[in-house]
Amino acid sequence: MTAVPETQQPRPADEEKAGRPSGPDPNLVTWDKNDPENPHNFSTAYKCWITFQLGMLALSASLGSSIISPAETALEEYLGMSTEVAILSVSLYILGFAFGPLCWAPISELWGRRLSMLPAVFILGLFSIGTATSKNTASLLITRYFAGLFGSAPVSNVSAALGDIFHMKARGIASTSYAICVVGGPTMGPLIGSALVTNSKLGWRWTEYIEAIIVFFVFTVTFFCLPEVYGPVLLHKKAVRLRKETGNEDLYHPHEHIKVDFHSIVTKHFSRPLIMLVSEPMVTVIALYASFTYAILYLTLEVFPIVFDDIRQWKPVVATLPFLGLFVGVLFSAAFIILVGQPYYIRKWEEGGGKPVPEARLMPMAVGGFLFTAGLFWFGWTAGVSYSWVLPVVAAGMFGCGFCIIFGQCINFLVDTYGPYAASATASNTFLRSVLAAAFPLFSQPMFRNLGVGPAMSILGAVAAAAIPVPFLFMIYGKRLRKMSRFAPFKG
Repeated sequence: MTAVPETQQPRPADEEKAGRPSGPDPNLVTWDKNDPENPHNFSTAYKCWITFQLGMLALSASLGSSIISPAETALEEYLGMSTEVAILSVSLYILGFAFGPLCWAPISELWGRRLSMLPAVFILGLFSIGTATSKNTASLLITRYFAGLFGSAPVSNVSAALGDIFHMKARGIASTSYAICVVGGPTMGPLIGSALVTNSKLGWRWTEYIEAIIVFFVFTVTFFCLPEVYGPVLLHKKAVRLRKETGNEDLYHPHEHIKVDFHSIVTKHFSRPLIMLVSEPMVTVIALYASFTYAILYLTLEVFPIVFDDIRQWKPVVATLPFLGLFVGVLFSAAFIILVGQPYYIRKWEEGGGKPVPEARLMPMAVGGFLFTAGLFWFGWTAGVSYSWVLPVVAAGMFGCGFCIIFGQCINFLVDTYGPYAASATASNTFLRSVLAAAFPLFSQPMFRNLGVGPAMSILGAVAAAAIPVPFLFMIYGKRLRKMSRFAPFKG
């Protein structure tokens, strides 16, 4: 059976893209029961393989944001630029992360996940080579911006792709693996970059050559191995195939009737992430919270050298090792989600009768908020040489753990809440967080050098403390806000 009435086989929320028929429609093409073409029915091993590929796409792009950061001094000497301009090599890449998703997210919702990510990743590799061969400031900064613009495709769309293949019960663990990759890139990048920059036979250009090599390797693997997983696109193809096989020209799927022209793409699809950002309170507040924590991650690219290179006088490569402490904190966050957060969500999901429970993502987020805030204060006031180096490194692990919990649960909350518009909702989040992450490194050095590490980090800790009530407020008002939303498909 290939075409079923809606009353017999309801469509999952993630696949209701263009509305539903007013009554039973025998010509509507949906998934058969246990349909092997349905990504939700892929084997666990195959889902893990797909998740690994998606994670590598996100990791290769996020790595590019920070791998060049240890080369700032070398760039100043080679190109004769100021420190502020050298920092732009990082900030402009992240700024590309802001504007790229406004394009890639709608493309993924129209033509699928593969088409929205793989061509963009290939072009990321080309612009990385462009940066590596740059001989003046303009070419370096331009290629860095466009590398970020195209690299933002997997960073923005991987979370939505995970929602296409995993049931809500398992999505938390999958999204945690995505968060580790997105955070792992910026934390591992400085360590790799410093090793390359300090090698007299390699130098700063090899930070971008290595990035290009990694990107092209991941692209090659995913080009041949990554399937399309977006339900509406797959059902569209299924409808086309069944019309040819059966001769029944009335068979259809609503996705193939979506109007696609320049005007509708610009006014409806490309503008949707921005519309959601300004008109959906849940998107706005979650994006602000996630954006602040994400911006702190990139702030560390400038603050860690101040603490461990300037204040403690460590050698360049050794001074980047504390980033490993931050990454260990990220791994602890994954353990927390697997052992505590996901069982809690499953229990709430079962109590809700198998319906989406976005509020169940908020308890781990609240825990992450406390860890993140405490870690910032701890790091700020133990950065001085009078304290053991262990203390700020452990503090970095604490706010890294808190950050990753917040980041992952914000993504899950948006995906659970907005279903078919998950890519646009997460693109809204990616846009705002990338704008802040691009700005924070620019003012970090004046702020921390003039105020001192303790007072400067305390200001950021105070902002983090002010944001702690966010998950508790959504626990109270989440259902009411969903009922008011024009994008959330589930109002309960």
